Amino acid sequence: MKLQFDAQQDFQLAAIQATVGLFAGQPDASQLPVAMGDATPSSLQFNEQGVANRRVITPEQWLENLHAVQAQQNLSADEALAGLQDDKGEMIGAFPNFTVEMETGTGKTYVYLRSIHELHRRYGFCKFVIVVPSVAIREGVLKSLDITRAHFQTLYDFGRVEHSVYDSARVNQLRNFALSDALQILVINIDAFAKDSDESSGGKRRGNVINQRRETGLRPIEFIQATNPIVLLDEPQNMETDKRKKAIARLNPLCTLRYSATHRDSYNLIYKLDPLRAYELGLVKQISVDSVIDLSSRNQAFIEVESFKTGARSIAAKATIWVNQAGGPKKKRLSLKNGDDLFALSNQREIYREGFIVNEIDAGEGFVRFANDVTARIGVPHGNLGETILKLQIEATVRRHFEKARKLEPQGIKVLSVFFIDRVASYRVYQPDGPPSLGPFGHWFEDCYRRYAAMPEYADLYDFEVAQVHNGYFAQDKRAVSPYGEADCKTKAAAESGAFELIMRDKERLLDRAEPLRFIFSHSALREGWDNPNVFQICTLAETRSEIKKSQEIGRGLRLCVNQDGQRVFDRAINRLTVIANEAYEDFANQLQGEMEEAGLAFDRTRMVQDERAKVAVRLRKGYQSDPAFLELWQRIQQRTRYRVQYDTAELIQQAAQRIRQHMRPIERPKIALSRADIEIGKRGVSGRQTGYRTQTVDACFQMPDFVSQIQSRTGLGKSTVARILLQAERMSDALNNPQLFIEQCAEEINAIKRELLVGGVEYLKLDGQVYALQRFASDELRELFACNVQGVGKPEKTLFSHIVIDANSGPERAFAQACEENDDVSFYIKLPRWFEIDTPVGKYNPDWALSYRNYKTLYFVAETKGGTDAVGIREDLLRPLEQLKIECGRRHFKQFEQVSFRVVKCLDELLN
Repeated sequence: MKLQFDAQQDFQLAAIQATVGLFAGQPDASQLPVAMGDATPSSLQFNEQGVANRRVITPEQWLENLHAVQAQQNLSADEALAGLQDDKGEMIGAFPNFTVEMETGTGKTYVYLRSIHELHRRYGFCKFVIVVPSVAIREGVLKSLDITRAHFQTLYDFGRVEHSVYDSARVNQLRNFALSDALQILVINIDAFAKDSDESSGGKRRGNVINQRRETGLRPIEFIQATNPIVLLDEPQNMETDKRKKAIARLNPLCTLRYSATHRDSYNLIYKLDPLRAYELGLVKQISVDSVIDLSSRNQAFIEVESFKTGARSIAAKATIWVNQAGGPKKKRLSLKNGDDLFALSNQREIYREGFIVNEIDAGEGFVRFANDVTARIGVPHGNLGETILKLQIEATVRRHFEKARKLEPQGIKVLSVFFIDRVASYRVYQPDGPPSLGPFGHWFEDCYRRYAAMPEYADLYDFEVAQVHNGYFAQDKRAVSPYGEADCKTKAAAESGAFELIMRDKERLLDRAEPLRFIFSHSALREGWDNPNVFQICTLAETRSEIKKSQEIGRGLRLCVNQDGQRVFDRAINRLTVIANEAYEDFANQLQGEMEEAGLAFDRTRMVQDERAKVAVRLRKGYQSDPAFLELWQRIQQRTRYRVQYDTAELIQQAAQRIRQHMRPIERPKIALSRADIEIGKRGVSGRQTGYRTQTVDACFQMPDFVSQIQSRTGLGKSTVARILLQAERMSDALNNPQLFIEQCAEEINAIKRELLVGGVEYLKLDGQVYALQRFASDELRELFACNVQGVGKPEKTLFSHIVIDANSGPERAFAQACEENDDVSFYIKLPRWFEIDTPVGKYNPDWALSYRNYKTLYFVAETKGGTDAVGIREDLLRPLEQLKIECGRRHFKQFEQVSFRVVKCLDELLN
C-alpha cells in the first residue's frame, strides 16, 4: 500500500501560508538563482564553502511581516523578533524564532516539509536543517521524507531534491550539503552537535565529531554554518536547555521555525491549531477511556516503588504505601532507606507488621527487597491485586481490539494496539546466550489472545500464530528481532527485516493487513515522535499512577485512520481511540484538561468565574477596640468554656453492637471496577460521559490482622470494650471477605454511637479568666482573598472588616451578610473568625455569626446559617450527623451566657422572628 496525501486541507495550507508570509519582500525565485554580489537581488549567494541562503529583507520588514501574519491568524502581536536567551536572560542568538503550534495527529511534519518546498519555490531558499531530539522522531521524519517524495514531486517540479541524515562516520556528506545548489534537507539529532569542543583544554574536551577540527583546518559544522540554513525544530520543548540553545545557535540559522503541539515557550507564534479546534473540526480521533480500578488495594501490603536517589554514601527509594490516618488509611509517598520498617512508617498498619523492613535497595535492577523476602519492583506495584489489574488491562485491550477489528478489517482498515510498559523485562527477558524469551506481560497477552481468537464471533478474523501478532522494539535489542520472534544475526539485512525496521520505519508494511503484527509493546522509544494512523487502542501497563502525560499518551493514536488504499478515513464513528487506563475516567479527563491549560489553551468560562480570579485585601477597621457596639457584643460571647461528659459503657456496648449487627453495610469480597466512558472536549473543558460500568470480584488471600487492636486505635475504647462489641454484633464472618474494610466500617459505626452518647451527656462550664483574645482580630487583616470568597461592606460602622469572608458556594451566607447591613435594627454584626472555636467531644466547632439587634431592647444572637428548601426554616435532622452533634454542643455552650440566643437559620428574618 501507499499512503495518500490531501494537498488541499485548509488548516494545513493556513499554517504553510503563515510561514511563507514571514518572508514577504525576499526576491522572487524566478530571478537569478544565485547572487554574485550584494547588488544582485537573490535569496541565495556564493561563499567559500558553497551556496548559502541569503536574507534580503531588513529586521524591520521582518517584524512588519510577523505582525501581518499574526493579524491574519488572530494572534496577539509581538513587540519584537524573539531571539534565544539563556537562563540568566543573556542573548544566545540574534536570529529570530517563529512558532507553529499544531495538535498532535494533524500533520505537523507534512506541514513543515511542504513549507520547505514552498519557501524554495517562492524565494529560492535551498538550505534547510531539521533538528530532532530523539531517534524515534528522527526515524519518523526520514520516513515522512520518503513517503511524501512522490507527492511533493507532483506539486513542485524542482528537479533535484536531496535529503540526508547526519552520520558522524560520514561527515564529508556535509561538504555536499554546502556545495549543492539543489534543495537540500539535512536531518540531525540535537545530541549529535550539542557537545562543543574546546581547543584551549589541550584536547581534553573534544566534543561531538561535528565540532572537532579536522586535518583541513575546518570543523564539519562550519559547512552547515556557511549555508546560513533555515533551521526547523521538531518538538523544540525538548531543546530548551542552555546547552541545546547554544548548539542551535552554532548552526548559524537564518531563523528557526519551531513545530510542536506542546511548546514550552512560544517564540513569535504565527499559527495555532489547538486541541479544541482539532476536535471540533474532526481532524483527530475521538477518545474513549476504559478504566480498570482497584477498589480494594487498601487490603494488601501495597508497595509502589516509583524512583531511586543515589548519593555518595547512601541510596534511597521513593515509594507509596497505605498509611493509617485519623480519617482512615491514605496512600502516602515516602522515602525509604535500608532498615526502614513499613509497619512504623504506616502508623502501625497491621498488613505491614511481619518483616516489611528494608533489606536491600538496588537502583540498577530497580527493586526494593524486604526482610521477609518480598521484592517490590519499580513500575510493578506489589500486592495481589496489582497483577490482577495489569492482566485485566491486557484483557480489556485485546477485547477492544477484537471488537473493532471484526468491524473495521472487513472494510480494509487494519487495527493496531500499543502497550506502553515501564520495565522491559516484564515483556521480554534477555538471556546471556540465546534468543530472548517472553516476560509475564508477553505470556499474559498470549493466553488472552488465544482465548479471544478461539471465540466463535472472532474465529475467522485472523489466521496467524499468536507469536506473529505481537512484538516490540527496545534499546536492549542488541540484535535485530524479527516480527516472528526469532533472534537474527548481526547483519544489516537482518536489521532491515527486524522489529526496528517494521515498527519504526516501514509504516506502509505495518499498515498492510497481510502483515501479522497487530500488537506493539514499547518501553519509551514510541512515546514521542512515533505515531501510526491505525492505532485504535493504547494501554499503559505501568505503576498505579502513570507519570506519562495524557497528551503524550494519546498522541500516539490521534491520527485519522487509513484504509488499504492508503486513503484517509474521515468517518467519526470509526475514528475513536480507546485508552485503557488504571485510573478513573474523571481523573484522566481532569489531568488532560490540566495539561491543555498548562500548554496555554484557555477554555471558555462564565464572567463570574473570571471575576473570581481577582483578589481583594481584607482590612480591619481602625478604632474597633473602642467601638461600644462591638464591645457590648464581644463581652457577651468572649468567655471560654470546657466540657465534661458522662456516659454508660454498658449502654455504649449494647447500642454499638446493635448498630453493627443491623445497620453496617454488607462486606463483600474485593472488587475491581471496569468502566467505559467517552471523553468530550469542548469550549468549557474536558469531561467524561460514562457509557458502561461493571465490577468484578477478585479471589484474594488476606493476612488476618488483630481486629481488636486495629478498632481500638480508631475508637479510643478499651480492648475489652471493643471485644465485647464485636462478639455481641455477630458479624465476624464478614471479616473473612475483606478484613480491612471490616475494621474501618466497625470503627465508623462504633464512633457514630460514641459521638451520640458523648454529646448526649456533655455539660459546659465557664473557665474563669479565660477569653477569646480581642487582639487576634488584627491577625486577620490584609489577607488577600478571591472576590468570590468575600462580600463587600457598604456600612463599615456596623462590622469590623472591609469585607465579610464567606464560602464561595454559600448563598445563605452572602444573603445573611447583605441583610445584616441593610437592616437598620441590626446595630452590629460579625462573621466569627476561624479561631473562635468551641471544644466538643466530636471536634472543634466554629459558629458562623454574632450580632446585636436593637428594637424595644437589645438582643444578642449567635447564628449558624444553613441552606435548605423547607418553607418553615431549617430542619436540623436533615443536616449531616456530625454537623448536628457539633451544633448541639454549640447550643449547650451558649446556654451558659446571659442574653445570648443561639439559632440555626436560613436567613436573618427567620432569626429575628
